[in-house]
Amino acid sequence: MAGPLNEICVLDLTSVVLGPLATQNLGDMGADIIKVEAPAGDTTRYTGPKRSEDMSALYMGLNRNKRSIVLDLKINAAKEALWKLIDRADVFLHSIRPEAIERLGFGFEEVLARNERIVYAGVHGFGLDGPYSGRPAYDDVIQGLSGSADLMARLVGEPRYMPTIIADKTCGLVTVNAILAALFERERSGKGQFVEIPMFETMVAFNMADHIFGYNFEPPEGPMGYTRVLTPSRRPYKTLDGYICLLAYTDTQWAQFWLEVGKPELKDDPRFSTLSRRADNIEEVYTLASEFVSTRTTAEWLKTLPKLEIPCGEIVEIEDIPDDPHLRAVDFFRSIEHPTEGRIKLVDFPIKFSRTPTKLERLQPKLGQDSAEILRELGYKEAEIDELRLIGATN
Repeated sequence: MAGPLNEICVLDLTSVVLGPLATQNLGDMGADIIKVEAPAGDTTRYTGPKRSEDMSALYMGLNRNKRSIVLDLKINAAKEALWKLIDRADVFLHSIRPEAIERLGFGFEEVLARNERIVYAGVHGFGLDGPYSGRPAYDDVIQGLSGSADLMARLVGEPRYMPTIIADKTCGLVTVNAILAALFERERSGKGQFVEIPMFETMVAFNMADHIFGYNFEPPEGPMGYTRVLTPSRRPYKTLDGYICLLAYTDTQWAQFWLEVGKPELKDDPRFSTLSRRADNIEEVYTLASEFVSTRTTAEWLKTLPKLEIPCGEIVEIEDIPDDPHLRAVDFFRSIEHPTEGRIKLVDFPIKFSRTPTKLERLQPKLGQDSAEILRELGYKEAEIDELRLIGATN
């Protein structure tokens, strides 16, 4: 079996990062992903280094295990083809603004009326029930509104975006969870449903999981913001010749660390003797620990800390990650020959299924590469496909 989602068909009307990451995950797990693109194609096709005009770097990292069909949904004949796809699909996923998808005639009520078993997933910037509904949203905007940029300001002195598209990627993974839950429920009820994934609310929930902190209580028992991760000294420790990441967390781990650095009495220091007391004095804990770490080399600490059962690791530059010995051993970065792009590197799907293993079924498609194949599956004759091309409904 090719993955646990074998025989699940997903219509992917998303673009950029959030939706494509979600559907790539579903495709890696065996679903048949039909990427429905406008004639211009997903904008990520043109973002970053490239060998072909419509196969740029960002697109390549987000669109394996998919088929691409071009449908210009401003043309009625293309809409009819999409309806035929909806008739046979299990999931309909879009990232189009609510008003726009309604204008096209593919709102959730219409789609579910046509196919009551379909899971209709809408990725929106903001929930439909609030005053922000319908506002456009991208990762940068959501980082600002959800508190992510403020969390950076508390560390570096001014608002900054996290150096990754964290809102898009987090919401993409949440989208996978939501779709899987709805598919599971459908197996019980026999019916699909509308699932809304709002970026703003999702990222507020993500940030507040730890940072609501003292405001878990009414009235508050302390400030917002998880103190351990916001203390200025929470950073990689400087060693004699570089840096190291380590986290002594439990009472036993700290006792071992203090003993190793020749300060066993700190184990009983009232500031540091328990997890709760260390949390209240976390800046002092990290500052003091950093003084001791700086007296030895990175290699010395990497040899010593595992013996103390204290988790640790060196700082790895992203260019060196493919050469990591563990990742090499599990064949995590794969070199494959792409039919149009030549030799490419793929990042493996990290999750393993013992009975229904995932596998790479398809490499990233050219724009509309599978249009004719998909239309034939819907029952279109060659002459009808030619007619759709002639009127611009497909490519």
